[in-house]
Amino acid sequence: MIETDSLAKLKAEVQTRMEADRKILEQLRAEIRPLRAITRRIQSRATTSISLVAADGGNNRIEFDPFLVQLVRVVDSSNNEYCLEAITPTTDLDELAARQFSASGQPATALGDLMSFLKVTSLPQLSHMIHEAKGDRPRSTNWVLTYRSLVEWAILFHIIRDKDFATDTLIVFDGLLRSKLFARDGFTRMMAGIREAIDEKFKSQRRRIYLCGIAKHNAVLTRYRLAMALEGILDSDYPAYVEIPREIEQKAYTWSEWARGADVEDEDREPNRFVGGKMFFAKFGSGRRDPIWPVDILESQAQDAQAILGYLLADAVEGFPVAHYPRCLQKAHENAALVDFDFSILQDQVFEGLRQALGNEAPALEVFRLQDQDPAGRRYE
Repeated sequence: MIETDSLAKLKAEVQTRMEADRKILEQLRAEIRPLRAITRRIQSRATTSISLVAADGGNNRIEFDPFLVQLVRVVDSSNNEYCLEAITPTTDLDELAARQFSASGQPATALGDLMSFLKVTSLPQLSHMIHEAKGDRPRSTNWVLTYRSLVEWAILFHIIRDKDFATDTLIVFDGLLRSKLFARDGFTRMMAGIREAIDEKFKSQRRRIYLCGIAKHNAVLTRYRLAMALEGILDSDYPAYVEIPREIEQKAYTWSEWARGADVEDEDREPNRFVGGKMFFAKFGSGRRDPIWPVDILESQAQDAQAILGYLLADAVEGFPVAHYPRCLQKAHENAALVDFDFSILQDQVFEGLRQALGNEAPALEVFRLQDQDPAGRRYE
């Protein structure tokens, strides 16, 4: 516990630092102030909205799992399941890549379709974050998370290119339309394929397909949130949005390439390899203190921001349990999460697999399960 004298000293130190750093806040306010003039009201518009989500690690953490089984599951807001597979950090990469194709070499999965489009045949060729173990060093377990994200991108790619849409549709991605997971220019080539498919859908089916992504957290919003509140930006009694200039994005990110889209390329910089969206801040509620969300709209559709955010508003009005947040995205999360009975089935499958692997030694597993795995935890009882 901090003593009274120490608390007084700490208070003085903090006050001194805040006074010294006030100029930083003033600078942030100056940077963000011009956005007041370009803030726009969102008009609600109705259309079909769908979202897809991959179950994250927190949804399928196993109580006891020495093999670190991870479930890769991707579903959409209508509870359509696009992928369901179990992998471990020691899964053979060649075997996993081969699983994406049929015996004749044709794509058998959404990821196989994307790999074929990008003309790669192995996972390390697809992502520099997936590679074989070096020498006696074990392979990093993080590649499993990378693989799951790649599958999610691949399914988005597959839906836009191969699905027939009965109406104009807004597809909401879970996260910003940016990624550093792909090797070389794989991400920008994938996004180019998505843009081509969207244009083709309009030409052949007269259907407009819109794509955007929403993040729960964002460095740009975190940096400027207080400055925006002081300047009254998106402080309105109606839903509103504002486009975020690239230069403001670049000041918030450690690596400027995370904010460098095709619209700011020049000969002095390397080509854009990570960014596929244009960022907007949107408030879908009518309260002055309602939450603000960072929204990435596909770069080629940035001029349609009013329509896209209007569709999002219509979906967010019914947001539950998170108010003023797109309902389609929340439904996709609900469908993807493995809880209660589904989680129990997954847990039982892991133990059944262990029993079969242990053979005659399987009874030892039951004894092990009855042992207290965290005796030190009793100190909190």
